[in-house]
Amino acid sequence: MSSNAERKYRAVAAIQRRLNPVMRRLPLQTLLETTGRTSKMPRRTPVGGKRVGDSFWLVSEFGERSQYVRNIKADSRVRVRIRGRWHTGTAHLMPEDDTAVRLRGLPLMNSAAVRTIGVGQLTVRVDLDG
Repeated sequence: MSSNAERKYRAVAAIQRRLNPVMRRLPLQTLLETTGRTSKMPRRTPVGGKRVGDSFWLVSEFGERSQYVRNIKADSRVRVRIRGRWHTGTAHLMPEDDTAVRLRGLPLMNSAAVRTIGVGQLTVRVDLDG
C-alpha cells in the first residue's frame, strides 16, 4: 500500500472508531455482524449495501484490510440487520467482481463515500438463509 493510501486508511479508521458506535445504535442502520477471529465475540459494523433477492451485497472500502473482511475469512457465517430485522447468512468475498460497477447499484450516499475514501475495495455477497 502506498504511503498516501496508508495515511488515508489510518485517518478513516480513526474516524470510524468514533463514528461506528453511534451508527450501531441507529435502529434502521444496516449492520454486518461477524465473529471476531480472535475474541470469538460478535462484532457489529455499520455498512451500506442492498438486498437483491436472497443475497445482500456490499463493498468494503479497504478490501482485505477491513476488520470485518478479516473476520469473514476466519468464519463466513454472519448476520445482517436490514431495516431493523436480523438475517443469518454466509458471506462470500468476491475479488473478481467489478466494484465500480457494483457500487452503481448500491445506495448512492454510501457508494460515494466508498469511492471517495476507499483503497482496494472488495465486493462482499451474503447469501441469506431462508
